[in-house]
This record gives sequence, structure tokens and C-alpha cells, in this order.
Amino acid sequence: MEPSRPAPKKGVRHRMIGQMLVEGGLLTQEQLTRALDEQKRRGGRLGGVLKAMGMVDELTMIEFLGRQLGIPHVDLSKATIDPDVVTLIPEALARRTRAVPINRDGKDLIVAMVDPLNVFAIDDIRRTTSLEIVPVVATEREIMKAIDRHYTVRESMEEIVRGIDAEQAAAAEEEGPLSLEAMADETPVVKLVNMVITQADRDRASDVHIEPDQNVIRIRYRIDGLLRDVMESPKHLHAGLSSRLKIMASMDIAEKRVPQDGRFEIGVGGKAYDVRMSTLPTLFGEKIVLRLLEKGTRMADLAELGLDADLLAVYEKLVLRPHGFILVTGPTGSGKTTTIYASIARINSAEKNIITIEDPIEYQLARVNQVPLNPKAGVTFASGLRAIVRQDPDVIMVGEIRDSETATIAIHAALTGHLVFSTLHTNDAAGAVARLVDMGVEPFLIASSLLGVAGQRLARRLCVKCRASYEASPDLLKELGLEGVPGPVLFYRAVGCPACRQAGYLGRVGIFEMMTMSETLRRMVVAKETSSRLRAQAIREGMRSLREDGLRKAAAGLTSVEEILRVTTDVEE
Repeated sequence: MEPSRPAPKKGVRHRMIGQMLVEGGLLTQEQLTRALDEQKRRGGRLGGVLKAMGMVDELTMIEFLGRQLGIPHVDLSKATIDPDVVTLIPEALARRTRAVPINRDGKDLIVAMVDPLNVFAIDDIRRTTSLEIVPVVATEREIMKAIDRHYTVRESMEEIVRGIDAEQAAAAEEEGPLSLEAMADETPVVKLVNMVITQADRDRASDVHIEPDQNVIRIRYRIDGLLRDVMESPKHLHAGLSSRLKIMASMDIAEKRVPQDGRFEIGVGGKAYDVRMSTLPTLFGEKIVLRLLEKGTRMADLAELGLDADLLAVYEKLVLRPHGFILVTGPTGSGKTTTIYASIARINSAEKNIITIEDPIEYQLARVNQVPLNPKAGVTFASGLRAIVRQDPDVIMVGEIRDSETATIAIHAALTGHLVFSTLHTNDAAGAVARLVDMGVEPFLIASSLLGVAGQRLARRLCVKCRASYEASPDLLKELGLEGVPGPVLFYRAVGCPACRQAGYLGRVGIFEMMTMSETLRRMVVAKETSSRLRAQAIREGMRSLREDGLRKAAAGLTSVEEILRVTTDVEE
């Protein structure tokens, strides 16, 4: 083993780093002097002192020093950390040195460090691992999160692996439901389920995907609309994991050949969740998806959905109409249900009888009579809707138009003095008319009842703490159809910081198009004009397309051009 390099004195190293920051224009000499005086008084790392004094944020400093010293900066939120490599450094040493191993290349161990110039820490890790240490730099917050996640998860996984023997798990599967039920109640399996859901809550996940592969179980979370790999576990844990979840969701643990659906409630971190669960038989076992719905969440107002002031005014006029048919369209996961709930909340009052039929009921609304779909008991959208119209309703909400019968009943209800809300899976607002016609609804009925159609998508919202502005190039403006816009056009790009876990995005924002039915559009519907012609006419009448609305939000710094292009690729422009 090569001898360690002599360590520079701490004060000397910090003066060197501080001087580099001054020479690089990130600090003035006066600021450095004040920071060094503060460091002598309070102790700690210079980077922490500079951050506390608001002079230089940690990410900017390490990126700068990484370039100056030739030490690469790594984004730990996106890096793949080898779980076997994590075991090479004990957790106590990782926390003391603020370092986490990432990967191994032969005798070289790549280690992310807060202070890659700390040769004492490097020597400690080298002695422990008997490997040569190749430091890379990351923020302290990134590293501590990585330690919390990977050591905690690994410790839990190792405990579970110790608690469930592979042969015992295989025997339980062969012996049948009673053995599986007993295994599902064992402490290690219970801990695994709790760990998966707790981590999903911490990561703000909307869905958990548990996917069996040939040799492992892969667990992924959907965060802000995109799936991310989270962890892998040994394949023999699948039987206990799936059985435990099935018991919680009141499903048949012995049935593995057909899909099943269920639900359960669970408390995590002081919050109550309603969890919808579904299973699907695959080649290597049952895939499980959990949809997490936080109970008691305050419903968003219409003004909070992302509608610009002019679109909000147009939509509110539709919502306040006494009768008619209002549709919200978009793909799965585009926020249609949230928009419908916000619409109902806007008009909810003691004077109105509001009844909904949903599959399932995602949020409970005060003073609203909500009916869950129950096909086994004969309660479908169509049969439930027929019963609802006999209940003297003022407002009706149908979770989704799925068939001709439901569409026809909903439209007749709108024509007979009721305000009806529903959703459709179409790419844009104009496509809703064609979809209803395809279902067998007469065009004159659509033209007579339809008030308007709102098309929508959800785009990831840029993190306001790290987004960076840039001037759009002429080529980009031409690609976006904005070449005639006067003056410089500023957009924003995702950067990544500890606040957003280096994703560059935090949360989502809605983008919308609003097609209100004019006399011209009604005549075109009766004449069975194509969706493209309806769309063109609506745009001539002032409708702003999804992409145009999205680009406005990109220019306002709410999201990025790349994100708008991603979520509107299926829309004909």
C-alpha cells in the first residue's frame, strides 16, 4: 500500500480553498476574511460557514472547486450506488467521514465525499477497505441522504433476509394459503412492507411498483409522474411480501393466476393513507402496484390548478352554468380527477344536491353524496347513473365515460336540467367529440348538451431554488414556432440542488386548453366534421393549445421547454 500523502494543516487548506473562491469571483477578499474569522469562532468546515452566512451555496462551491482541483462532482440522486460496495465502509465510518462508496473498479474504490481534500478521512477509509480511494465530491446533504437511505435500507433488507430462509419461503408457497398467511404475519415481512411504504411517503411517491424478475424483486416509485428504481430484494421474499399486502387489502392470498384489486388504510409519518392495490400475474410472479392517496388532504381550488387568469375566467363561467355537460380530457395521471373535484368544490353549497359515481372514491367531499362503483353488486357507471338521476340531483359527476350507455345517460341528464361533469381519455379537447361519436352518441345530442371540454397535462415544476434562466436561441424559437416573437425570450432549465434531491424539479403544474362550444363549433359537430377541423376552428376562436399554454408557463419559469415537449408529444400541433 502506498504511503499516505502528508496532510496540509487545516487552516492552510481552508485558506487555499478560500483564496481559490476569491480568485474565481465567488467571494470578495473581505467576505473571505469575515468567513475565516467566523470559522475560528464557531469551528466547522469553511463551506458550512459560507453557506450559513449566505455567501456561497454549497453546490456552487463544490462544482467550482471540482473544476479547479480536477475532482469530479457526482449527482448522488441520479447515481447508481452498488449495494455490495456499500458494505465495504461501516456506517459509523461513513457518517464520521461524511463519505459514501459508490462503485468499485478493481482495486480502486470510488467514494463520494464532502471534503475530498481530507486526507485523514481518505486514509481511514483506505485502511478499512484495503483499497485505493478515488474521491469524488458531493454536497453534504446529498451524502447524508444517501447514507440514510442505503445503509438503512440495506440494514432492513439484511434483517429481513436473516428472518426468512429461502427454503422456508419455498416450502410455505408449496404448502398453501395457511403457510403463506403465517409467513405474512412474521415480523421481518411486516417490517419490509412498512419500510417500502414509509420510504414512498418520504420520497413523495404516488405509486409503488413491486416487480418480480427472474432472481430479484425490483421496487420502483412514481415521483412527479416518472418511475424511479429504488431498491432490489432477493426473489424468495416475494411470497411473503405479496401475501402480507394481499391480507392487508382483503384479497385471496391463494389466487395467483388472475388479477385482483383491493384497498387498505395505513398510517405513515403522522399521515393517513388510503392505498389502492392491484396484482397482475407475470412470467416471474405477481406484479403489485400500490396507489397512495393521502386522506384528509385539502382539495385544491380552481385557482391553484395552474389555469391562467383568462382560462380560469372562461372555465368558471362553464362551471357556474345551471345545466349542461362539461368534460375534462387527458391521459391517465394527467390530473383530470383533481380538476373535477376542484370544479365541484367551487359550486358546492347547501342549496345543491351533488351526487358522484366514482371508481374508486379518491377523496371525500363534504355535502357531496359519493357512490363507489361495485360491479359485483351490479353498480356500474351506467346503472349507478340511472339511479342517480332519480335522486333529484342538481349536479352529477361521473368518474369516467367508458361506454355508449353511460355517455348517452350522462348527455340526457345534461339535456334535462342537470349540470354533469365527467372525464374521457383523449389526447386533446377536440378529440372528445369524436370519442363520443365513436361510442354511438348522436352528434346533435353532443352539440345540444356539451358546454365545453378542458384538455390537460401535468408537467414537472422547476425547483425555484436552483432553476437557471437562459436566452432561447433562434433555432429553438423556430422549432417551437416562436420565431416571430419580438425581443429576447428567456426560458429556464433544470439544474438540481439538495432541495429537489438533484432532480431539478419539485412537484407538478397543470397545462390546459379550453374548448368552449360556440354556435360554429356546434354546427360543425352536427355536420360530423373531423377533430382536426374542430381543433383548428377552436384555435381561430381563441383557444390556446396545450403546447402554447405550456410554453407560456416555461417562459414564466414554472417548468422547462424540455418538459413541455415531453408531455405534449402526443398532441397534434
